Amino acid sequence: MQRLNDLLGTEFPFIQGGMANIATGEFAAAVSNAGALGLIGAGGMDAATLRRHIHRCKELTDRPFGVNIMLLNPEADAMARVVVEEGVSVVTTGAGNPAHHIPRWKEAGILVIPIVAASVLGVRLARMGADALVAEGTESGGHVGELTTMALVPQVVDAVDIPVIAAGGIADGRQLLAAYALGACGVQLGTCLLASEECPVHENYKQAILAAKDSDTVVTGRIGGTPVRVLKNQMSREYVRREKAGADRMELERYTLGSLRRAAQEGDVRTGSLMAGQVSGMIHEIRPLRRIFEELDRSARDTLVRLEA
Repeated sequence: MQRLNDLLGTEFPFIQGGMANIATGEFAAAVSNAGALGLIGAGGMDAATLRRHIHRCKELTDRPFGVNIMLLNPEADAMARVVVEEGVSVVTTGAGNPAHHIPRWKEAGILVIPIVAASVLGVRLARMGADALVAEGTESGGHVGELTTMALVPQVVDAVDIPVIAAGGIADGRQLLAAYALGACGVQLGTCLLASEECPVHENYKQAILAAKDSDTVVTGRIGGTPVRVLKNQMSREYVRREKAGADRMELERYTLGSLRRAAQEGDVRTGSLMAGQVSGMIHEIRPLRRIFEELDRSARDTLVRLEA
């Protein structure tokens, strides 16, 4: 099986998640320089801002990097043109179907890697020319589907004939090795990278992850059809309480409007949206990106040796 690092030209078979308001051009460059594939998260940007972050990333690294485009963004079409014009090597997509962009991206030599939460969409996108898929389980932080990584990844692997990258609930070598066992060629990492030295989120955000236990995340918006996994805090508890009481979407948006930016940039851990996955309880220290990647890789190898013994 082809490993993800061979497909991407990276040292490690890891992709950084395209975390909106967090995954800047500088952070993407730091991830790429540390040996994985850095992604600029365009979710909280407009097209002009994305272009600036791409230019900044190019200034800081000569290694491959990519862009994550949230297709619900009002400027998604403009962003689809920007990545072509700027010669971005990889595009990942979420929150929509990228089918009408795929031919243009492929013609430009861009690797197209949509994120899917169910195998049916994966099959459709593979037929339309996707080069690989990220199968993201509900354990992940941010916007989530229903299927767990353990259930989702092997079903996507069995359904398509292109490489599959596992995401959701991966923070140490045991989970990385499990992803390989499920048929994944590599993994996408998010929550464990929030606690890196290079990550630009506010120190309060990082400390909230370090303090989290295994049961300290909750999914908001599940009733209304916009599920997002976050750390429990005043905002998320009030949101879920009002959601269960039947509040409409407009009322609920009062809790979430600008909340991720408040958490990531201002350090508001009380009313901000602390998007993080269920592996938060496994993260106990802030480390350099390079050390995170090396320890993941080494731990997976060590775990395999123990199993074989």
